Amino acid sequence: MNNITFKALAIAVEIDLNKIAIHCGIPKKYTWEQPLIIRNNILNSIYQTPAVDDFQQVMVFSFGSVVFVNHENMGQIETFLKFLQNFEHDINLQQADHYRDDYNLQIAAVEGMELTDEYVVVAEYEHFLPELISTILAKSVALEKSEEQLSKIQDHLELMIERLEKGKLRVSNKELAKTTARILRHEFNTLAYIMILDKPEITWTHSSASEFYDAMMNFFELNDRYKILKSKTDTLYHVTEGFSDISHFNRGLFVEWIIVILIVIEVVITILQICGLIPSH
Repeated sequence: MNNITFKALAIAVEIDLNKIAIHCGIPKKYTWEQPLIIRNNILNSIYQTPAVDDFQQVMVFSFGSVVFVNHENMGQIETFLKFLQNFEHDINLQQADHYRDDYNLQIAAVEGMELTDEYVVVAEYEHFLPELISTILAKSVALEKSEEQLSKIQDHLELMIERLEKGKLRVSNKELAKTTARILRHEFNTLAYIMILDKPEITWTHSSASEFYDAMMNFFELNDRYKILKSKTDTLYHVTEGFSDISHFNRGLFVEWIIVILIVIEVVITILQICGLIPSH
């Protein structure tokens, strides 16, 4: 095998790997950092075909990404996504390829490693290569999804800022709460689910695996993209805090004016009573 293809899709926020593993008869408890790897007989039963390629496999990640290895048949990909939909009903099959990345692993006579946007070339095949490449691609498309969702939150905040610039200072508690919740959800999905900084277990036992993974991480700029996302998220927090302060100030000012008005009314009533213009009680 001189060429292995990869197709990565970000299809959900979270996928329960253990439910799928139990259904497939895989006797293993999966943690957040471990992908569920489906191949051979299990793929045969899902695709209802007599045999699949020895290198053909699907890696499912808890943070919502799926990577198809050596899948040129789009019908098989659609079948597998429908299979996943039985466990995660929020998967939208019509938009399943909205966040995607296609990649290739090539084995050729090269010194070291050659990395490009479309393929990586190595001199010798190692058993850990498909998993490491799949992990990088899975995180990359998940980050792409998070980046787009963050942009939508930014657009919404920009509209709120424009209203503020026009002197419309009132922001409802409900709107503030919903916006803050969206930021919190985004940060939680990015930090807890994608786990950019976590490395696969095999990189701790194989130095060559660690070097390969680090090179791929740097090339796809996962750390830099993560830091930018984190910085933008922190900025959005500061903006919402500013809106919250303005909202609280306006409400406090409103209460103070009500108190002043009530005092004025009380004083006027007292004066009118003293002057005998209205009866006193």
